[in-house]
Amino acid sequence: MMKNDSIRNIAIIAHVDHGKTTLVDAMLKQSGLFRENQNVEERILDSMDLEREHGITIAAKNCSIKYKDVKINVVDTPGHADFGGEVERALSMVDGAILLVDAAEGPLPQTRFVLKKTLERKLKIIVVINKIDRKDARASEVLDEIYDLFIDLDAADEQLDFPYLYSVAKEGIAKKNLDDASGDLGVLFQTIVNKIPAPEYDESKPFQMLVSDLGHSDYLGRLAIGKIVNGEVSLTDNLIYIDKDKKEVPIKISTMQVYEGLNLKNTKSAKAGEIIVISGSIENISIGDTVCSKESPLALKRLRVDEPTVAMKFTINTSPFSGMEGDIVQSNKIKERLRKEIIKNVSIAIEETSNADELIVKGRGELQLVILIEMMRRESFELTVGRPQVIFKYDGSKKLEPIERLFIDCNEEFVGAVTSKLSQRKGKMVNMINKGSGRVRLEFLIPARTLIGYRDEFMTDTKGTGIVNSYFEGYKEFQGDFKSRFTGSLISDRGGTATAYALFNLEPRGRLFIKPGDRVYEGMIVGEHSKDRDLNVNPTKEKKLSNMRAAGRDDNIILAPVTPMNLEKAINFIKDDELVEITPKSVRLRKSILPAQKRKVYEHTKD
Repeated sequence: MMKNDSIRNIAIIAHVDHGKTTLVDAMLKQSGLFRENQNVEERILDSMDLEREHGITIAAKNCSIKYKDVKINVVDTPGHADFGGEVERALSMVDGAILLVDAAEGPLPQTRFVLKKTLERKLKIIVVINKIDRKDARASEVLDEIYDLFIDLDAADEQLDFPYLYSVAKEGIAKKNLDDASGDLGVLFQTIVNKIPAPEYDESKPFQMLVSDLGHSDYLGRLAIGKIVNGEVSLTDNLIYIDKDKKEVPIKISTMQVYEGLNLKNTKSAKAGEIIVISGSIENISIGDTVCSKESPLALKRLRVDEPTVAMKFTINTSPFSGMEGDIVQSNKIKERLRKEIIKNVSIAIEETSNADELIVKGRGELQLVILIEMMRRESFELTVGRPQVIFKYDGSKKLEPIERLFIDCNEEFVGAVTSKLSQRKGKMVNMINKGSGRVRLEFLIPARTLIGYRDEFMTDTKGTGIVNSYFEGYKEFQGDFKSRFTGSLISDRGGTATAYALFNLEPRGRLFIKPGDRVYEGMIVGEHSKDRDLNVNPTKEKKLSNMRAAGRDDNIILAPVTPMNLEKAINFIKDDELVEITPKSVRLRKSILPAQKRKVYEHTKD
């Protein structure tokens, strides 16, 4: 095997909010990419609005840094297990990874998830313990925890011999020892060049490139992104791509680009080890395809990702308010948008149903699907979605369900409430660690289906001070039935405008989701009933007028504040016979069957 010593390809992996994107910012700034007086935004690579709002990386992104004579291609990966497909895709392009761990929090569930994926690919790892300036930093203990995690994940002996550094990413400094003086990331750049292997290639093999990502340009059309595994390529070469059915499709490349800083630079040729972006006659190319020489077609091993574990029904908006707030309401447009999504997002799958207006969308977790829905509503789509359902498997006659490993960090005073709720949800405690300073870490194995809707409840139970994380553990035998919600719904029995008088009289019945002046329709859910059954109510009722008056009484209606129902809360709240109506301006809850009479008949026939 030969090596391309002028290149290093690395991914940055970590748990959510441990500082990946901040570290990439500092690396880019210190590489001389920007002028000294240039105004540069924080979290440069978080280019999507949703990423900036949620403070997480959703899509893996590429950039490059020049250090001395070596080009370092950097891939910033998501830290949340729901976006695991993005992590697997990114790792297919690199030869090593920087594992970033918070100096106070230590390795957390998603740290375990992304590290497991990296170790499986036998990549070289540099550990960076970040945020050593925190008052509660415990860098030495965290290093021991990282070693324990490597051992727990069956790391090979050479993987256990990892180099480690300490850093403060927001200040752009890294050091070998805690006591060292440092003013920059020089030691990190040097460690990358010395410890991350240069990309290897087989000199006897022809040009081969694995498509790991897809993009789109208004000028160039579809873009295929991937690492050249073997050989070299030029613009004039005769190329084909080999698809999942092993069909050879001829292509003509119009442009070839490589990463230079945050931008792309045109090039006429590229060698093995380089990450390139090509465009041309590649309209139907997919992630996992191999681009290779027409004279010597040779397919690479396709990119494989974990199977989806959660499914949701996506359909058109059939409420009386359909088309009032969004521009795109047609089922064919919704289906077209979802089909575009699965082309570039390898961890999402779609399935047709007998209903022409409906699709089943499958993903890694509810957060991944919530992000997809939020992106669609911002693109002016109107749609309706059902409750997330886990995907069961069968081993002969045995029913299997996905199990999550759940980690809870909370104050000691809330342990009783948390364990009680999780035991009701079929959770089994497997570990409990007293972290000192009044905090406890609990570890559970719990069915994924019973976790749906729990996170909001958890935040209430711990008064907003708890931290909850989980990752997919595997499939186990079905754990038994579970009632997802112990309260009913308050359902509007007519259309109109909600009045203060009506809502004031409904408040004793439960928690309301609407305010005076909100428009409602028959079958719309206007609140949560405090009892375990649904109740049809009239939120539009007005006070009957008479000539009798009591001073100040008519205007003195004071309602409890209403917490706005956001998309994530709505999806977690609904039952199997309820839907969430999503428009660019509103999130509403409704029954699947809107007319009260039809619901009554349906319940009767079901019984």
